[in-house]
Formats: sequence, structure tokens, C-alpha cells
Amino acid sequence: MSTAKYTIGIDFGTESGRVVLVDIANGQEIAEAVHAYGNGVISDYLPGTDIKLEPDWALQDPQDYLAVLEYAIPQVLDQSGVDAADIIGVGVDFTSATIMPTLADGAPLCFLPQWRTNPHAWAKLWKHHSAQPEAQQMTNIAEEMGYTFLNRYGGIVSSEWTLPKVWETLNDAPEVYQAADRFIEAGDWIIWQLTGAETRSAGMAGYKSFWSKREGYPPTEFFKALDPRLEQVIDDKFGRAVVPLAARAGSLTAQAAQLTGLHPGTAVATANIDAHVSAPAGGIAEKVGRMVIIMGTSNCHILLGEAERMVPGICGYVEDGIVAGYLGYEAGQSCMGDHFAWFVKNCVPAAYSQEAASRGLDIHQLLEEKAAQLKPGESGLIALDWWNGNRCILVDFELSGLLIGATLATKPEEIYRALIEATAYGTRVIIENFEKHHVAVEDIVATGGLPGRNKLLMQIFADVTGRSIIVSGTTQGGALGAAMHAAVAAGQAAGGYESIVEASQHMVHLSDQVYQPTPDHQPIYDHLFAEYLTLHDYFGRGANNVMKRLKQLKAQVTLGA
Repeated sequence: MSTAKYTIGIDFGTESGRVVLVDIANGQEIAEAVHAYGNGVISDYLPGTDIKLEPDWALQDPQDYLAVLEYAIPQVLDQSGVDAADIIGVGVDFTSATIMPTLADGAPLCFLPQWRTNPHAWAKLWKHHSAQPEAQQMTNIAEEMGYTFLNRYGGIVSSEWTLPKVWETLNDAPEVYQAADRFIEAGDWIIWQLTGAETRSAGMAGYKSFWSKREGYPPTEFFKALDPRLEQVIDDKFGRAVVPLAARAGSLTAQAAQLTGLHPGTAVATANIDAHVSAPAGGIAEKVGRMVIIMGTSNCHILLGEAERMVPGICGYVEDGIVAGYLGYEAGQSCMGDHFAWFVKNCVPAAYSQEAASRGLDIHQLLEEKAAQLKPGESGLIALDWWNGNRCILVDFELSGLLIGATLATKPEEIYRALIEATAYGTRVIIENFEKHHVAVEDIVATGGLPGRNKLLMQIFADVTGRSIIVSGTTQGGALGAAMHAAVAAGQAAGGYESIVEASQHMVHLSDQVYQPTPDHQPIYDHLFAEYLTLHDYFGRGANNVMKRLKQLKAQVTLGA
């Protein structure tokens, strides 16, 4: 056994799980491994069946999560040569809210033959948006009954959250609801598999299930008003025990140790939300007013505050939800990397793919290169970034994408740039909304998978927001943040840290790369942003609900077929 101590961070994303082995003395990432989910995002047919899913569904197979533990953790052990005895903790983050129904022993219903063919028995991914009717009803009833807990969530319930999905199951598949002993976040479920004990993370409960440190869950009268069958949903399907972030949720069981190659008894931290756990890795624990933007499949915007502010349209704020002692504010965009992946998959001509291959480039690199040669405003295009609905500040997943200004002369790189600009405009809306409601945004750190790969993206974000953007020193912000929490869960006695603030002082490293706004570009982007706001309000605030009408027509035709 060496004197060096390490932790493992496991970042469960939308398409894959990433594992990083970290030296806790300095945050050095010693080894990393990625394991792609075998079934990925299930949005068409249930695996192994001809059962077609309805529009706006997005499911996953929990077996894919276990495969990350089984294959990726041994990979980092093999790569690093680190003795498992020197690994003092394991931390987990998960894309949230991803929920699943299970039996009392934690077995997912979709693992059981009798439920395998029922879509509601599978894990509903964060971007499963078909519970929008339930989310809207929750908002309406909370307002009618005078409950104030929605003030913490921008005043609107999101269909991405836990309870709308649970209610959807009750409405559409009551037999699944009755069979489920528990409904649990996938991150909490993974901790269950590692420790053998069910625990509920304060972060996930706070941001996704209306729990607060001071008030707990909403009263049973609220759930009864939603549906009498939901009156005891918290006690019957959740439980009221909630564990703080960075706490020791338990220890690695012998079975989990055999699966992963780690030692039994290793500390396991409470589960965290992927975007939230990335924020400490971006240095947020050391600076109130620093916005950390986690750029991946979607965008998340995280801020700390010392004063409680009601900010409409945000995802929410939770006391101790990011760092103990502070209010953690969250906003976000549902479509970021998904935006660009959709375009590359469906809209790029073969000639571009051939050119990229001949030059040894990824197709994204080729499009970035071509788009970078354009001046702001040169394409005559503007887009709305709602291909996956609007998470903030409209909180409406019935909305859809828009591209305007296209002609027969429009080129792929022009559309690609317009999509990048649209995501930057959406972020500017979020920043200005925070500042309008007295939550300061003093500087920005970008982390996640995209900042280190797409320079044009980062420059456009700086130009559109008019702010300098610091790039994190890691491309694995989620996994590093989870490893930081693991070091706190292990504690000082094991060689770890007392708090996430102390861990950040040793383990965070920002890069020297800073994107500054281009002065000549800002007036043009101010003009384009004004046009974006006009479209944003026209299509997003009820003046023209054509997007919703088209979605309804699509659903009618699809279901009728």
C-alpha cells in the first residue's frame, strides 16, 4: 500500500458511463474509461420487441448502468496499476431525473419477465417528456391551493422531473405503479447496488422531487389533490429519509467489490446530479457568483448564492444543493450536443462526409472549420434552440425547433453555425434572467465534453454573452466532481477531506484558456439576439402555438396509425 490516496468518480451520462481514477492530493486524473450503453437511449422500440414507443418517450435499460461498473472500473485499475487498497472512496453522478420502478429489494421491474414488455417498467430518462400533461396539472393545482414550494422552482413543474413521471405511470399503467415497491432515481439506485442499502440523495430529492431541507416534501394533501391514489406516494414509494451530499452513503459490499475489482468496505458517497457535481470541479465552491456551464448533451447553468431569490423559469434552487452552506441555483437548456448530433446525423450531405474522411477529420471538425470562416450575420439565418423543448426559462417541452432565413443557397455550415448561435442566445436569456432577479453572474467557467473540442462554440458563447469564459482544466467534470465528493465521504481519517470546499482547494484545476468577446462581433450579435427574443416570445409565450398544434397532430396521426 502506497502513501498516495485515490478516489474513483463515475459519471453516468445520457449515452455512456465514464469512470475516472483521481489522485486526491492534486486532482490529477490518472486513468479514465468510457463504456457505451448497449441499448443507449430507447426512443423507438423496446429492446427485443416490436413494441413501438409513443412520441416524446426516452427510456433506458438499468443493465447498461451495471455494465459500466463491471467493465469501466476494472479498466481504470488495469490502466493505472493503482492498488485497489489505495482507493479510499467511490463517487457517483447521474443524469437526472432518470427514474425507475423497483421491488423492495431494488430489482428493477423491467428485469422481470412479466414486466419486460411494459414500457413504464423501464427507466425513464431525463429527456422523457411525455409527462407534460401531468407536469402542467401539478403546476395548476399547486397554484390553486396556494402552495409556495413552486417558488423554489421558477414557478413551473417540469416534465423532466420525478413526480410527473411517477404520476404518468399511475395514469397510464396503474398495474406497474401497484407492482412497484419503490420509485427511485437511477443515481440513488446505483448507490443501492454498490452499498446494499437504499439511500436518497438530498440533491436529487431537492431539485427533482420538491424536497427541501427546511420543509421536507410537500404535504400529503397536495398529492391527494393531484390524485387520491397519490396521497401516500412519498411514504409508500419513496420514504422520507434523505442523505446530504458528500456524505458517506455506505460501504462497498462484497458483491459490488467482486463486480468492480475494488475492496469491500470502500466508502461510497451519496449520489449527485451530473451537472451539479461538475460545478465544484469548475471551481464554484470557491466563488459565489461564478456560473459554471456544463456543456454536453444538454446545457446546465449552476450558480451559488447566499441570499434566497425567486427567479422565474429556472430549474430551481436548493439549500445545500451544490455546496453546503449556500443556495445552489440551476437553469439549463435541453438541447446542446443533441442539437449538433441531430444535424450531423440527418442533414449533412455525403460530399461533406467524404471530404472529412479524406482529410482525416471528424465531421464536426469539418463543419466547425467551415462555419468559422463565416462572419456573424453572414448566413442570414437564425434558429431557436428548442429541438428538445425549452427547459428554461419557458419550461415548456411542447415547444420545438425553428430555423428561419433559409434559401436555396443555404449551406450546411451556415445552419451548423446558426444552431451554435441559438444555444448561445438561450444561455444569454438565462444569464439576463438571473441578473434581472438579483442573482449575480460575475464570471463563467465552461466544463463538460464540448468546451475542449469546439473552439468556435466557445468563441460564439463569449461574443453573444459579452463575457469572458474560462475553460475548465478537465473534460471529465462530472467524474472529477464525483471523485471529489468521494474524497469527502471517505473523510480525513482515511486520507480524504473534511468538506467539498477543502477538496476543491486541492483537486480543482482550471486551464489557461480564456475566450474573450470579440468587440466587432458584439453589436451584430446584440442585433441578432433581439431578433431571437422576438421569435422566443412569439412562439414561446402563446402568441402562436403552432409548434404545439403540430405536435398534437403528429401524435394523433402516429397513434391512429
